[in-house]
Amino acid sequence: MLQDVVGAVVAVVCVGLVYLAMAARVVKQYEQGVLFRLGRVAGDVRQPGLTLVIPFVDRLHKINMQIVTMPIPAQEGITRDNVTVRVDAVVYFRVVDAASALVKVEDYKFAVSQMAQTSLRSIIGKSDLDDLLSNREKLNQGLELMIDSPAVGWGVQVDRVEIKDVSLPDAMKRSMARQAEADRERRARIINADAELQASKKLAEAAQQMSGTPAALQLRLLQTVMAVSAEKNSTLVLPIPVELLHFLERGAQQPAPLTDNAQQPAPLTDKAPQPVPLTDQGAQPVPLTDQGAQPVPLTDKGAPDG
Repeated sequence: MLQDVVGAVVAVVCVGLVYLAMAARVVKQYEQGVLFRLGRVAGDVRQPGLTLVIPFVDRLHKINMQIVTMPIPAQEGITRDNVTVRVDAVVYFRVVDAASALVKVEDYKFAVSQMAQTSLRSIIGKSDLDDLLSNREKLNQGLELMIDSPAVGWGVQVDRVEIKDVSLPDAMKRSMARQAEADRERRARIINADAELQASKKLAEAAQQMSGTPAALQLRLLQTVMAVSAEKNSTLVLPIPVELLHFLERGAQQPAPLTDNAQQPAPLTDKAPQPVPLTDQGAQPVPLTDQGAQPVPLTDKGAPDG
């Protein structure tokens, strides 16, 4: 009799242990359990720790509550200013309602991935290239809002969305490089022109100051000569004042006047020289000066008598 009682107790204990082993479930700290009893959600969400279910009746599904990092595949699209780009991003989300994430959507991770891809393409089409390259913070906020709006009904909360990289065609990269180079060259020229303007103003003030004291200009000339000679070169550059060049130029343009002793050239006329006419009495001799003898004029009668 006693043996039968002991056997019955042992059997009940074994059945209890088997039932406890089949009914016990452990939910980890980063998980929550959703209990389905005969296909329906039963009770509240099971918190981390040891929980019991009815074997063959209840079924416990565990949902990870950690933040999930999901990369968004690179999406190729055309921006608002007609530039073809390829953009990839990453989305951070977590489950805030385990029952909704398990009941309202078949696979919440796949749903979030597809929503992120379509939202990323939409952002590319609505943005300019400059916004994709420089104003990413604003685009990240807009992309996060587009993904989070439908995900709230799935029991999922999107924490952050980041655009990782923007790939451009090689031709566009070369064009942007030329544009940046031209802009830098423009700024360099503006800076040089500004420096020249300031230097010219200072030089004008220095010239005005030196004009009142000629000795200062000579001292400046000597300083320049000393600075050039200090280089130990075989060639010495000696600057010439500009006023001396102006003086020489004016002297070359004005010819020197003729003196009284210089001979005046005879003016040339268009007429040819006139021959001396001959008379019947014979040729008239050329009169001599006072130092010579006076010739006797010849007549048709011949020589004078005696």
